[in-house]
Amino acid sequence: MIAEPIISPDFTIEDIHKIREYHYELTKDMTVQEKIAFYNEGGRAFLEEMNKRKQNMAVKS
Repeated sequence: MIAEPIISPDFTIEDIHKIREYHYELTKDMTVQEKIAFYNEGGRAFLEEMNKRKQNMAVKS
């Protein structure tokens, strides 16, 4: 398994390439159903994080 990429604080185009390569390596041997589940799980985690941040911003206002 490929190591998780280290992203620079400036988030450059190279970081995008690292992330894309990492995701390719993670998913290249997955079936279509496994890929769907993988990306849906990541999407749900992302939405949860964004909702938490929105709530924190609302509380601070």
